[in-house]
Amino acid sequence: MQTLSAKDAKYNFGRLIDTARAEPVTVEKHGRAVVVVLAVEEYERLKIIESEQRNEAPRSDNMK
Repeated sequence: MQTLSAKDAKYNFGRLIDTARAEPVTVEKHGRAVVVVLAVEEYERLKIIESEQRNEAPRSDNMK
């Protein structure tokens, strides 16, 4: 995973988009990771996995 500073992400937004389509990119502000930019296809894949895991989670007796 590549890392860019917020300043670099701002001034090289096209590069950020191109890189994020190939792999997630961490954006740091003041040396601390604040966001991850990723391709929409990867985001959708993660949402499907999350939904499947939520549906497979055992339900408690209190949840009716």
